[in-house]
Amino acid sequence: MSLDAPPTAPPLRVGTHSGSFHADEVFAIAALGLARGPLDVVRTRDREQLAACALRIDVGRGYDPATGDFDHHQGGVGERANGIRFASFGLIWREVGEQLTGSAEVAAEVDALLVAPIDAGDNGQELYDPKIDGVAPYAVSGLIAALNPPWDADGGAAAERAAFDAAIAIAEQALKGEIARATARARAADIVRQALERRGDPRLLELDRGLPWRDVVIGEAPEVLFVVYPRTGDWGLQAVPAAAHGFANRKSLPEPWAGLEGEPLQQVTGVADAVFCHVARFMAVAGSHDGVLELARQALAAPDA
Repeated sequence: MSLDAPPTAPPLRVGTHSGSFHADEVFAIAALGLARGPLDVVRTRDREQLAACALRIDVGRGYDPATGDFDHHQGGVGERANGIRFASFGLIWREVGEQLTGSAEVAAEVDALLVAPIDAGDNGQELYDPKIDGVAPYAVSGLIAALNPPWDADGGAAAERAAFDAAIAIAEQALKGEIARATARARAADIVRQALERRGDPRLLELDRGLPWRDVVIGEAPEVLFVVYPRTGDWGLQAVPAAAHGFANRKSLPEPWAGLEGEPLQQVTGVADAVFCHVARFMAVAGSHDGVLELARQALAAPDA
């Protein structure tokens, strides 16, 4: 069945399972609501009630968009090229992601950032090896799970439904935000690529505004070591990370600058309006465009340390 709806269509009746809710079906329903409009969500495991729904999400043990079935527990629903299996959120996102984002590229970015990790968690696929025993990243799936009432809470089904509706509202806001951010990053990527074409020194990228540049520079410009960009009232110089994850730089700022600010940094660099250098040597600031370019020149000329 089509997930599109005319502007005056009545709420679409959607079934999902009762009991504890999880990020998988919560975000699937949130995405569907953003794409389709008002939903009448029925939380049940009763077969007759589910059969009366137009769509069934994360329940029913069937996957067939033509019949409105979006469950994954029976298996056989496929996986991404990276091996992450689809859960109900991913199955819905395949249907509405491009509609919501207006772009296959942006839909794929949101999938990688938000949808696929939730699917992996629901399917029991680990994404990270723990570095510290007993400590793990607090993921969005944990946030949604925390909204469930405790097992001994008062209020019964009414409290559970109120918590579920609150979780849907949070998921909708998160989805809207990630779609907006991913769309903005796509706009920024075009500007960064244009700036790369205008470079003089291939090791230095100069931007005329502050915007997200890391993904493009890390992925497409391996020769760039530093990026210069305007901030509010001053100018930043930032080292390009060696990889998308981790804290190593392709080339760090000079070691004598580490942790200095104001006059001590000005004395070391000879730059009269040098403001500070982060102790981790990935960022420095100067008050003017000329000042930050001089810091960049010195950083490029400095020996690796």
